[in-house]
Amino acid sequence: MSAAPVEHFATDATAPSLLEEANTLVERLPGYRVEIIEGRLTVTPPADVAHSRALNRLIRPFIAVGLDDGGTEVHQAIGLWLPTGAEDFAIPDLSIVDADIDDHLIENNCYDPACFRLVLEVTSSNYRADLRTKVAAYADAKVPVYLIVDRRHQRLHVLTEPLASGYDNHEVYAPGQTVTLPDSIGAEVTLDVAEILKAGEPRRP
Repeated sequence: MSAAPVEHFATDATAPSLLEEANTLVERLPGYRVEIIEGRLTVTPPADVAHSRALNRLIRPFIAVGLDDGGTEVHQAIGLWLPTGAEDFAIPDLSIVDADIDDHLIENNCYDPACFRLVLEVTSSNYRADLRTKVAAYADAKVPVYLIVDRRHQRLHVLTEPLASGYDNHEVYAPGQTVTLPDSIGAEVTLDVAEILKAGEPRRP
């Protein structure tokens, strides 16, 4: 995600539901990302180009090993319905999902978290949400692997073994290291941490 979010709350019984308000904001703010996590409606401005470069760098190894064919697919910015609230949903930057995901639509273009094998976030100004709030949300949804590209602190986080409010296993990697992701995502994928973090750095004139 990019930049600091703005939060909105429904204040009384006559106000629109959070989901209705979210859909109104999507129409009013093209290009912004709207999510509801733990009952909070969050609006995030469009990402910078370095964020996009990091995502593009990450997609390549997933495609190369065939994770966008057969039993799995690779997607950007698709909705994941969360169990943390009646209207909660998140939109990860990148997801690896089961190929039959179309059969598991729940509501509001969001899908059953059971279809998600991996979710990935590339941080920006709102890095705290990716490193804290979403850790609990994705763990509660039982997403097996949560990968965070922390551009602020120049680290790559791999979280596995989801529990009720967090992940039992949290590994942190620095430039100079490589990361082999769990084969539960559908194939063996090894990432070069320095290469990914460098792709996420803004290019200076």
